[in-house]
Amino acid sequence: MVNLDVITDRSDPAVQRIADVTKPSRSVVRTVLIEDAEPLVECIRAGLEFIEVYGAETTPLPGEVLAACRQREIPVRLVGAPIMNDLFKTDKKPKAFGIARVPRPWSFDELARTTGDIIVLDGVKIVGNIGAIVRTSFALGAGGIVLVDSDLTTIADRRLVRASRGYVFSLPIVLASRADAIAHFRRTGVPLVAFDTEGDLAVGDLRDADEQLALLLGSEKTGTSSSFESIASHSVSIPINPAAESLNVSVCAGIALYERSHWNLADRRRAPQPPRAGRSAAGRGSGRPTRPAYPARRSR
Repeated sequence: MVNLDVITDRSDPAVQRIADVTKPSRSVVRTVLIEDAEPLVECIRAGLEFIEVYGAETTPLPGEVLAACRQREIPVRLVGAPIMNDLFKTDKKPKAFGIARVPRPWSFDELARTTGDIIVLDGVKIVGNIGAIVRTSFALGAGGIVLVDSDLTTIADRRLVRASRGYVFSLPIVLASRADAIAHFRRTGVPLVAFDTEGDLAVGDLRDADEQLALLLGSEKTGTSSSFESIASHSVSIPINPAAESLNVSVCAGIALYERSHWNLADRRRAPQPPRAGRSAAGRGSGRPTRPAYPARRSR
Protein backbone atom coordinates (compact mmCIF):
# COMPACT_ATOMS: atom_id res chain seq x y z
CA MET A 1 0.00 0.00 0.00
CA VAL A 2 1.46 3.36 -1.07
CA ASN A 3 0.86 6.28 1.28
CA LEU A 4 0.33 9.45 -0.74
CA ASP A 5 -0.10 13.03 0.39
CA VAL A 6 -3.65 14.38 0.09
CA ILE A 7 -4.37 17.92 -1.15
CA THR A 8 -6.91 19.41 1.24
CA ASP A 9 -5.87 23.06 1.21
CA ARG A 10 -7.47 25.14 -1.57
CA SER A 11 -4.46 27.47 -1.50
CA ASP A 12 -2.18 24.66 -2.72
CA PRO A 13 -0.65 25.79 -6.06
CA ALA A 14 -1.77 22.51 -7.64
CA VAL A 15 -5.43 23.46 -7.19
CA GLN A 16 -5.04 26.61 -9.31
CA ARG A 17 -2.95 24.69 -11.83
CA ILE A 18 -5.72 22.11 -12.26
CA ALA A 19 -8.41 24.81 -12.40
CA ASP A 20 -6.53 26.65 -15.14
CA VAL A 21 -6.07 23.60 -17.34
CA THR A 22 -9.77 22.62 -17.13
CA LYS A 23 -10.98 25.98 -18.46
CA PRO A 24 -12.86 25.48 -21.75
CA SER A 25 -10.89 28.15 -23.62
CA ARG A 26 -7.36 29.39 -23.03
CA SER A 27 -5.49 31.93 -25.15
CA VAL A 28 -2.16 30.18 -24.62
CA VAL A 29 -2.01 26.41 -24.13
CA ARG A 30 1.15 25.46 -22.24
CA THR A 31 -0.20 22.58 -20.18
CA VAL A 32 -2.65 19.79 -20.87
CA LEU A 33 -4.91 17.64 -18.72
CA ILE A 34 -4.48 13.89 -19.25
CA GLU A 35 -7.39 11.90 -17.81
CA ASP A 36 -7.81 8.25 -16.86
CA ALA A 37 -5.31 5.47 -16.32
CA GLU A 38 -4.74 4.18 -19.87
CA PRO A 39 -4.08 7.60 -21.47
CA LEU A 40 -1.92 8.58 -18.50
CA VAL A 41 0.32 5.54 -18.84
CA GLU A 42 0.56 5.95 -22.62
CA CYS A 43 1.51 9.62 -22.34
CA ILE A 44 4.15 8.80 -19.73
CA ARG A 45 5.57 6.14 -22.04
CA ALA A 46 5.52 8.62 -24.93
CA GLY A 47 7.88 10.88 -22.96
CA LEU A 48 5.45 13.67 -22.10
CA GLU A 49 6.82 15.90 -19.34
CA PHE A 50 4.45 15.72 -16.39
CA ILE A 51 4.33 18.33 -13.65
CA GLU A 52 2.34 16.09 -11.33
CA VAL A 53 -0.12 13.19 -11.39
CA TYR A 54 -3.21 13.07 -9.17
CA GLY A 55 -5.78 10.61 -7.97
CA ALA A 56 -9.09 11.02 -6.21
CA GLU A 57 -8.79 10.51 -2.46
CA THR A 58 -11.71 8.09 -2.52
CA THR A 59 -10.32 5.82 -5.25
CA PRO A 60 -6.95 4.02 -5.19
CA LEU A 61 -4.67 4.87 -8.10
CA PRO A 62 -4.12 1.91 -10.46
CA GLY A 63 -0.83 0.10 -9.96
CA GLU A 64 0.28 0.69 -13.57
CA VAL A 65 -0.04 4.45 -13.10
CA LEU A 66 1.98 4.40 -9.90
CA ALA A 67 4.63 2.19 -11.50
CA ALA A 68 4.95 4.45 -14.56
CA CYS A 69 5.23 7.55 -12.37
CA ARG A 70 7.82 5.88 -10.17
CA GLN A 71 9.91 4.94 -13.20
CA ARG A 72 9.87 8.51 -14.53
CA GLU A 73 10.09 10.10 -11.04
CA ILE A 74 6.81 11.98 -11.50
CA PRO A 75 5.32 13.31 -8.24
CA VAL A 76 1.94 11.82 -7.30
CA ARG A 77 -0.66 13.12 -4.85
CA LEU A 78 -4.31 12.58 -4.06
CA VAL A 79 -7.00 15.28 -4.18
CA GLY A 80 -9.56 15.57 -1.41
CA ALA A 81 -13.20 14.99 -2.34
CA PRO A 82 -14.42 18.57 -1.66
CA ILE A 83 -11.70 20.02 -3.90
CA MET A 84 -12.43 17.46 -6.63
CA ASN A 85 -16.09 18.54 -6.56
CA ASP A 86 -15.09 22.20 -6.86
CA LEU A 87 -12.61 21.60 -9.69
CA PHE A 88 -14.71 19.39 -11.94
CA LYS A 89 -18.25 20.38 -10.91
CA THR A 90 -20.55 18.97 -13.63
CA ASP A 91 -17.70 17.30 -15.53
CA LYS A 92 -17.09 13.61 -15.16
CA LYS A 93 -14.60 13.39 -12.33
CA PRO A 94 -11.50 11.44 -13.40
CA LYS A 95 -10.20 8.84 -10.97
CA ALA A 96 -6.66 9.50 -12.18
CA PHE A 97 -5.29 12.48 -14.07
CA GLY A 98 -2.15 14.46 -14.61
CA ILE A 99 -0.94 17.87 -15.74
CA ALA A 100 1.74 17.79 -18.43
CA ARG A 101 3.64 20.42 -20.38
CA VAL A 102 2.61 20.67 -24.01
CA PRO A 103 5.55 19.56 -26.17
CA ARG A 104 6.87 21.70 -28.99
CA PRO A 105 4.98 21.01 -32.24
CA TRP A 106 6.41 18.49 -34.68
CA SER A 107 7.91 19.93 -37.87
CA PHE A 108 7.86 18.63 -41.44
CA ASP A 109 11.63 18.12 -41.20
CA GLU A 110 11.11 15.72 -38.31
CA LEU A 111 8.22 14.02 -40.08
CA ALA A 112 10.54 13.42 -43.06
CA ARG A 113 12.76 11.24 -40.85
CA THR A 114 10.02 8.66 -40.36
CA THR A 115 9.85 5.55 -42.53
CA GLY A 116 6.27 4.42 -41.96
CA ASP A 117 3.35 5.62 -44.07
CA ILE A 118 2.01 9.13 -43.47
CA ILE A 119 -1.72 9.69 -43.01
CA VAL A 120 -2.87 13.01 -44.50
CA LEU A 121 -6.29 14.22 -43.36
CA ASP A 122 -7.62 16.96 -45.64
CA GLY A 123 -10.47 18.92 -44.09
CA VAL A 124 -11.36 16.28 -41.49
CA LYS A 125 -12.75 18.30 -38.58
CA ILE A 126 -14.66 15.88 -36.33
CA VAL A 127 -12.33 15.39 -33.37
CA GLY A 128 -13.70 11.94 -32.60
CA ASN A 129 -12.72 10.75 -36.08
CA ILE A 130 -9.27 12.30 -35.83
CA GLY A 131 -8.72 10.70 -32.44
CA ALA A 132 -9.76 7.27 -33.72
CA ILE A 133 -7.38 7.64 -36.68
CA VAL A 134 -4.53 8.65 -34.37
CA ARG A 135 -5.07 5.57 -32.22
CA THR A 136 -5.28 3.24 -35.24
CA SER A 137 -2.25 4.89 -36.87
CA PHE A 138 -0.13 4.23 -33.81
CA ALA A 139 -1.40 0.67 -33.42
CA LEU A 140 -0.74 -0.23 -37.07
CA GLY A 141 2.65 1.46 -37.30
CA ALA A 142 2.05 4.62 -39.34
CA GLY A 143 4.99 7.01 -39.39
CA GLY A 144 2.95 10.13 -38.66
CA ILE A 145 -0.11 12.24 -39.46
CA VAL A 146 -0.60 15.57 -41.22
CA LEU A 147 -3.75 17.49 -40.27
CA VAL A 148 -4.84 20.04 -42.88
CA ASP A 149 -7.76 22.41 -42.25
CA SER A 150 -8.79 20.52 -39.10
CA ASP A 151 -9.78 23.62 -37.08
CA LEU A 152 -7.41 22.42 -34.33
CA THR A 153 -4.82 24.89 -33.07
CA THR A 154 -2.86 22.32 -31.04
CA ILE A 155 -2.69 18.55 -30.77
CA ALA A 156 -3.00 19.09 -27.00
CA ASP A 157 -6.69 19.83 -27.47
CA ARG A 158 -8.42 18.13 -24.54
CA ARG A 159 -11.05 16.58 -26.84
CA LEU A 160 -8.37 15.06 -29.06
CA VAL A 161 -6.43 13.69 -26.10
CA ARG A 162 -9.62 11.98 -24.92
CA ALA A 163 -10.61 10.68 -28.36
CA SER A 164 -7.16 9.26 -29.06
CA ARG A 165 -6.89 7.69 -25.58
CA GLY A 166 -3.63 9.60 -25.12
CA TYR A 167 -1.90 8.30 -28.25
CA VAL A 168 -1.85 11.78 -29.78
CA PHE A 169 1.63 12.26 -28.27
CA SER A 170 2.95 8.87 -29.37
CA LEU A 171 3.64 9.65 -33.02
CA PRO A 172 4.48 12.76 -35.07
CA ILE A 173 1.42 14.87 -35.86
CA VAL A 174 1.87 18.05 -37.89
CA LEU A 175 -0.78 20.78 -38.14
CA ALA A 176 -0.27 22.43 -41.52
CA SER A 177 -1.78 24.60 -44.20
CA ARG A 178 -2.68 22.91 -47.46
CA ALA A 179 0.03 24.83 -49.30
CA ASP A 180 2.75 23.82 -46.83
CA ALA A 181 1.67 20.17 -46.89
CA ILE A 182 1.69 20.05 -50.69
CA ALA A 183 5.13 21.68 -50.76
CA HIS A 184 6.42 19.08 -48.30
CA PHE A 185 5.30 16.10 -50.38
CA ARG A 186 6.61 17.67 -53.55
CA ARG A 187 9.97 18.22 -51.86
CA THR A 188 10.30 14.76 -50.33
CA GLY A 189 8.86 12.81 -53.25
CA VAL A 190 6.78 10.51 -51.03
CA PRO A 191 4.00 9.17 -53.32
CA LEU A 192 0.62 10.61 -52.37
CA VAL A 193 -2.29 8.18 -52.73
CA ALA A 194 -5.77 9.73 -52.62
CA PHE A 195 -8.81 7.75 -51.52
CA ASP A 196 -11.73 8.18 -53.89
CA THR A 197 -14.93 6.29 -54.70
CA GLU A 198 -13.68 5.72 -58.27
CA GLY A 199 -9.98 5.10 -57.69
CA ASP A 200 -7.73 3.58 -60.33
CA LEU A 201 -6.41 1.10 -57.74
CA ALA A 202 -8.20 -1.17 -55.29
CA VAL A 203 -7.23 -0.83 -51.66
CA GLY A 204 -5.69 -4.31 -51.76
CA ASP A 205 -3.17 -3.06 -54.32
CA LEU A 206 -1.50 -1.04 -51.57
CA ARG A 207 0.10 -4.26 -50.35
CA ASP A 208 2.31 -4.29 -53.46
CA ALA A 209 3.97 -0.95 -52.71
CA ASP A 210 7.38 -1.65 -51.17
CA GLU A 211 7.96 1.96 -50.13
CA GLN A 212 6.67 4.67 -47.86
CA LEU A 213 3.34 6.18 -48.94
CA ALA A 214 1.28 9.20 -47.97
CA LEU A 215 -2.36 8.12 -47.65
CA LEU A 216 -4.71 11.06 -48.33
CA LEU A 217 -8.24 11.02 -46.91
CA GLY A 218 -10.80 13.81 -47.01
CA SER A 219 -13.98 14.53 -45.13
CA GLU A 220 -17.04 12.43 -45.87
CA LYS A 221 -18.97 15.44 -47.19
CA THR A 222 -16.42 17.17 -49.41
CA GLY A 223 -13.72 14.56 -50.04
CA THR A 224 -10.14 15.59 -50.82
CA SER A 225 -9.30 18.97 -52.33
CA SER A 226 -8.40 19.35 -56.01
CA SER A 227 -5.03 20.88 -55.09
CA PHE A 228 -4.01 17.67 -53.29
CA GLU A 229 -5.45 15.46 -56.02
CA SER A 230 -3.32 17.27 -58.60
CA ILE A 231 -0.13 15.89 -57.01
CA ALA A 232 -1.47 12.42 -56.18
CA SER A 233 0.35 9.51 -57.81
CA HIS A 234 -2.72 7.28 -57.67
CA SER A 235 -6.27 7.13 -56.39
CA VAL A 236 -7.58 4.20 -54.39
CA SER A 237 -11.11 2.99 -53.75
CA ILE A 238 -12.59 0.69 -51.12
CA PRO A 239 -15.44 -1.49 -52.41
CA ILE A 240 -18.70 -1.03 -50.48
CA ASN A 241 -22.37 -1.89 -50.85
CA PRO A 242 -23.82 0.47 -53.52
CA ALA A 243 -26.75 1.17 -51.19
CA ALA A 244 -24.36 2.70 -48.64
CA GLU A 245 -23.46 6.33 -49.13
CA SER A 246 -19.91 6.17 -47.76
CA LEU A 247 -17.63 4.81 -45.07
CA ASN A 248 -16.60 6.78 -42.01
CA VAL A 249 -13.18 8.32 -42.61
CA SER A 250 -11.70 6.60 -39.56
CA VAL A 251 -12.89 3.24 -40.92
CA CYS A 252 -11.27 4.02 -44.29
CA ALA A 253 -8.00 4.85 -42.54
CA GLY A 254 -8.16 1.61 -40.59
CA ILE A 255 -8.73 -0.48 -43.72
CA ALA A 256 -5.87 1.27 -45.54
CA LEU A 257 -3.46 0.85 -42.64
CA TYR A 258 -4.37 -2.80 -42.27
CA GLU A 259 -3.46 -3.35 -45.92
CA ARG A 260 -0.16 -1.57 -45.23
CA SER A 261 0.59 -3.23 -41.90
CA HIS A 262 3.19 -5.58 -43.41
CA TRP A 263 5.26 -2.49 -44.29
CA ASN A 264 4.53 -0.29 -41.30
CA LEU A 265 4.99 -2.92 -38.60
CA ALA A 266 8.30 -4.23 -39.94
CA ASP A 267 10.86 -4.64 -37.15
CA ARG A 268 13.36 -2.35 -38.85
CA ARG A 269 11.22 0.72 -38.20
CA ARG A 270 12.05 3.06 -35.36
CA ALA A 271 9.86 6.01 -34.49
CA PRO A 272 11.56 9.38 -33.98
CA GLN A 273 11.84 10.77 -30.47
CA PRO A 274 9.16 13.29 -29.44
CA PRO A 275 10.14 16.94 -29.77
CA ARG A 276 11.57 18.68 -26.73
CA ALA A 277 11.64 22.33 -25.85
CA GLY A 278 14.64 23.94 -27.48
CA ARG A 279 15.31 21.01 -29.78
CA SER A 280 15.68 22.06 -33.40
CA ALA A 281 15.61 20.02 -36.57
CA ALA A 282 17.50 22.67 -38.53
CA GLY A 283 20.56 21.48 -40.33
CA ARG A 284 19.65 17.80 -40.12
CA GLY A 285 19.27 15.65 -43.20
CA SER A 286 16.14 13.65 -43.69
CA GLY A 287 18.02 10.36 -43.47
CA ARG A 288 15.56 9.00 -46.03
CA PRO A 289 16.71 5.90 -47.93
CA THR A 290 16.28 5.68 -51.67
CA ARG A 291 12.83 4.25 -52.37
CA PRO A 292 11.85 1.89 -55.17
CA ALA A 293 9.25 3.15 -57.64
CA TYR A 294 5.57 2.74 -56.87
CA PRO A 295 4.03 -0.24 -58.69
CA ALA A 296 2.50 0.43 -62.10
CA ARG A 297 -1.21 1.13 -62.44
CA ARG A 298 -3.42 -1.88 -62.74
CA SER A 299 -6.45 -2.15 -64.95
CA ARG A 300 -9.72 -2.52 -63.08
